[in-house]
Amino acid sequence: MSERKADSAKAAIRLRPVQDAPADAGVASMIDVLQEHLKLAREGKLRSLAVVSVSADGAAIGTQWSCAPEDLASLIGKLTVLTHDLMAARR
Repeated sequence: MSERKADSAKAAIRLRPVQDAPADAGVASMIDVLQEHLKLAREGKLRSLAVVSVSADGAAIGTQWSCAPEDLASLIGKLTVLTHDLMAARR
């Protein structure tokens, strides 16, 4: 990879501000959680992170994670427990 390509791959992309976004407590709560974890990651205070995403209609559930290799089994186990708890709460 050339030096020019490497520099452009590291460049931050400025996002356009959202205009007239509806105020929604649920969305605000999600943004607060993500911002707090981003702050911790930037400070080097996180080693692993798991995210569970559920689509607005509830039809799609996804899990994503970034972790130290030794944390993978533990994260999967915690996501499994969380899934069972959430399913039980729906009943």
